[in-house]
Amino acid sequence: MKKWAKVAIPVVAVVVLVAWYAFRQERPVVHRQVGEALPVAPPAAPPDDFVNIPAGHFQMGSPSNEKDRYDDEGPVHDVVITGFALSKYDVTRGEFAAFVKETGYDAGNSCYTFETNDWESHDGRNWRDPAFRQTDRDPVVCVNQNDIHAYAEWLGRKTGHQYRLPSEAEWEYATRAGTTSSRFWGEDPDQACEYANVADQTARDQIAGASTWEIHNCRDGYAYTSPVGSFKPNGFGLYDMLGDVWQWTEDCYHKNYNEAPKDGSAWTAGACELHACRGGAWLIEPENVRSASRVRDRPLNRFTSLGFRLARIN
Repeated sequence: MKKWAKVAIPVVAVVVLVAWYAFRQERPVVHRQVGEALPVAPPAAPPDDFVNIPAGHFQMGSPSNEKDRYDDEGPVHDVVITGFALSKYDVTRGEFAAFVKETGYDAGNSCYTFETNDWESHDGRNWRDPAFRQTDRDPVVCVNQNDIHAYAEWLGRKTGHQYRLPSEAEWEYATRAGTTSSRFWGEDPDQACEYANVADQTARDQIAGASTWEIHNCRDGYAYTSPVGSFKPNGFGLYDMLGDVWQWTEDCYHKNYNEAPKDGSAWTAGACELHACRGGAWLIEPENVRSASRVRDRPLNRFTSLGFRLARIN
């Protein structure tokens, strides 16, 4: 199943929606969920939440012969990365709850969910209730970039460090972990269930309407989000870089990499109505669970398949 356009638009903006779908046909974004996830036992809390990513350089993007690639994944270009630290896991629901409890932050009370055969913003849906059950070790969803920046500032005050979203280049470099294959585990999408929570046989069995999804031919054991760290890490020791939830980056979305920064910094020049998101999610088909795959969303939108992890500056 191809990804649908992710930006849900009110009825008064139907014309804009039509234009958006036409523009996004090359890279539509998918979110789907119906029902409730099975309860799961959370894994033990990790002793260290950040991984030091070594400096280096890599070829960013996908080559023209990569299966299922899209034009916005090129041209392939060399990027130099300065060493940085990246969260080993996506930020969890429990971690976000601690932030909200301490600060009283209001992360909104509406989120785009797929509950009525269409993507719509539903009042009463939020990070506490995304329309399926989560544990406190599942990745937080229904958060936008304002929420993330507020969380990062709070975490900085508590730890004495500075935090930010990773750039697209940093994210892809960290995900590849020295690999050049379409996925950090190799080329075979059906090996995904060892490494990632994706659209699979489990989702097909448990989610109403998933019978028509294009899936990975394996079982990962989760229909919706899974507790962070439930699958094998990549070569840098990072978990869930592909699958579970899409991850926000700091970059404005551009249609290709022409004139993209080559120093690993976030690309914030030009119009920035959309930001890039990376990694795929629990409902995403094989063609879009790849290291180079890119989607986009409006920075103030909240969706049930969008989460984040942070980079640490110092």
